Amino acid sequence: MKMPTEFDGTQDAINTHLAPMAVGGLVGFRTLLYKEVLRFWKVSFQTVAAPVLTAILYLLIFGHVLENRVKVYDQISYTAFLVPGLVMMSVLQNAFANSSSSLIQSKITGNLVFIMLPPLSHWEMFGAYVVASIVRGLAVGLGVLLVTAWFANLHFANIAWILVFAVLGAAILGTLGLIAGIWAEKFDQLAAFQNFLIMPATFLSGVFYSIHSLPAFWQAVSHANPFFYMIDGFRYGFFGVSDVAPGFSLAVVGTAFVVLATVALQLLKSGYKLRH
Repeated sequence: MKMPTEFDGTQDAINTHLAPMAVGGLVGFRTLLYKEVLRFWKVSFQTVAAPVLTAILYLLIFGHVLENRVKVYDQISYTAFLVPGLVMMSVLQNAFANSSSSLIQSKITGNLVFIMLPPLSHWEMFGAYVVASIVRGLAVGLGVLLVTAWFANLHFANIAWILVFAVLGAAILGTLGLIAGIWAEKFDQLAAFQNFLIMPATFLSGVFYSIHSLPAFWQAVSHANPFFYMIDGFRYGFFGVSDVAPGFSLAVVGTAFVVLATVALQLLKSGYKLRH
């Protein structure tokens, strides 16, 4: 028997649930948002549980090997340092996967027409895809945090910083996934985008190390990576210490979101590779 995946097996169930949403204002936004959340939730074993398991494996491997060999901040164990990085990495990767996989699936199966025909504004489409990506990213991140917290003595220095960077980071990757989904015309193009841009940027953003342990050249390269500021600012919310000032990280992350959102909105407004 074929197992359901993120790319199939959900459309019929989604269609049967859309009718009750067609009431009140912002109908298009609410209906598309409902469809996008339901799309990943119907296969949550793959879209939520599997990334949590992956993060646990990273923690067990790197934490076991490097716990007594790497010291990052005073009084903070390497495992404790690693947990927020893994949480944020999971948030970012899954936010990107949500919007990008939804769009490319709709293109290839041909049901994108059912999204383009209704009088949806580009703002509504953008909002629905990005908010759904935030929901999935935060759901996975919370799952990773709840499971990995058993392995480390975590602190919560400032919950506001944690929430701000988690939401903004998920919004940025959801927007980037939207752009990738619009640009890509087949799965291998989307896979190339993820494998050659998203994966290197997340793994080289300080998830597993502090950039102060790197040579000067690689520190400069890390400072050019927006993903570094998302993870560093998020980690600051736990420990109250970071590689750069959290206010500066927030400014970089906020600017990145504005730039990417502007690009995505323009692509949606013009119908680039969406209307044939």
